[in-house]
Amino acid sequence: MKIINTAEVDPHDLSEWERAQVYNGMDAAITVEVLHCLLPQLDKYTRRTYDFERALQGPALEMRLRGVLIDQQRKVRVIDDFYEKIDRLEQNLERLTGEGLGLYGFNYRSNPDLHNLFYGTLKIPPIIRAGRPTVNRDALEKLENYTVARQFVKHLKALRDLGKKIAMLKTEIDADGRMRTSFNIAGTSTGRFSSSFSEFGTGTNFQNIEESLRSVFCADPGMKFAYIDAQQGESRVVGAIEWNLFKDGSYLDACESGDLHTAVTKLCWPALPWTGRLELDRALAEEPYYRHYTRRFMSKKIGHGSNYGGKPPTLSTQAKIEVEPIKEFQRAYFKAFPAHQEWHHYVRNRLAYDGFLISLMGRKRWFFGRRQDDATVREALAYDPQGSLADILNTGLLNVWKARDAQVLMQIHDAILIQYPQEKEDEVIPKVLKQLELVIPLNHNRIFIMPYDVATGWNWGKASEDNPDGLKTYKGGDQRKRSKKVHILDRKLR
Repeated sequence: MKIINTAEVDPHDLSEWERAQVYNGMDAAITVEVLHCLLPQLDKYTRRTYDFERALQGPALEMRLRGVLIDQQRKVRVIDDFYEKIDRLEQNLERLTGEGLGLYGFNYRSNPDLHNLFYGTLKIPPIIRAGRPTVNRDALEKLENYTVARQFVKHLKALRDLGKKIAMLKTEIDADGRMRTSFNIAGTSTGRFSSSFSEFGTGTNFQNIEESLRSVFCADPGMKFAYIDAQQGESRVVGAIEWNLFKDGSYLDACESGDLHTAVTKLCWPALPWTGRLELDRALAEEPYYRHYTRRFMSKKIGHGSNYGGKPPTLSTQAKIEVEPIKEFQRAYFKAFPAHQEWHHYVRNRLAYDGFLISLMGRKRWFFGRRQDDATVREALAYDPQGSLADILNTGLLNVWKARDAQVLMQIHDAILIQYPQEKEDEVIPKVLKQLELVIPLNHNRIFIMPYDVATGWNWGKASEDNPDGLKTYKGGDQRKRSKKVHILDRKLR
């Protein structure tokens, strides 16, 4: 083995191979030097996080290597279906612009044509960005508020969304028919995983795949999927935080009632004729409250945003509801759950005095933005629920991976996707749920356990008449049979 003293050798005298070895050696050596400088700086919180995230490298690497099988036939069918929808939308838009406005030959992909449609023909005041009129996604959201533009905007948004879905489905897969991603354990400041295309430039972000695209991901031959999802995960963590800090269990109690959003609706509108029976009360909560929005929708959509410090104007834009009904809801909501605002005040104070937060699960994070800015406060409010939920789920994921009763395929923020021998379903699922169970002692003699919903099937989409192999709520004794044989390479991935 040739030893190269870089202090005595001119780099230009080295071969390309030797320069690569020098680079690799220095890269490793400097990384070790940095590590030895950082380790003494760890405290009991950051050391625990460091050790935990190192342990997660095992399951993360295995998920990256295994990937998930793609049903090529179903993928083609889904893409064809999306193209049919695009054709119908394009025909409708052509009639709207041609017969309706006289804009024959209108091209919805052309920015000049869109500018002419909205700001020329329809005479809408231009939406300005960086000093110039724009028709980007944010502008379309604002243009949709104009009645005269609404149908055009809906068609354009639908066409653009379908185009993105098709692009995702056409993402390159590997030669063995599987799609892979690269899970990044330290990719976020909250402790959540992030993901992107694989090391080979194939695949995509698995954590951002919407429901309508999931059915193309299928279990290996002889195997079956289980999609295990934390029940109202972030909301339950908010409730646990408020119990720990203020001994106020009203929100955690609502989460554990069996239907958080109906429970919230009952507390916000106590004068309604509630019966105490879950099904009847949910039906009452689902009655229209404002336009076509129900009280239960308000409790779910606006309540979640309010937990993280969302103001009525911001929530109005996100939920497409006028500001005044949101203000009315928040008055009732914060009256029903006063600990929310106490928690908001507590976080503001901790930021101002300490500049860091320690989560329910003991994860410490410094905040380097302006401590009093609303954006920093909102980021801090979301940190503990999102980070603690990630740590709870990943602790369970690590247990599942170590037990080897099932193969872990994906981590999707507050859920995991696993596969197991289909004939062992009723043996494996109870074991996995036990492995996911984490008993967290809270202050004031209370314990917190995150519950999970389980759905099983042979692909990642929801079961339907069109997708009989999809996921159905697990109740034990699933009598379904896989509808067709899946063909892959003749080697088995373990």
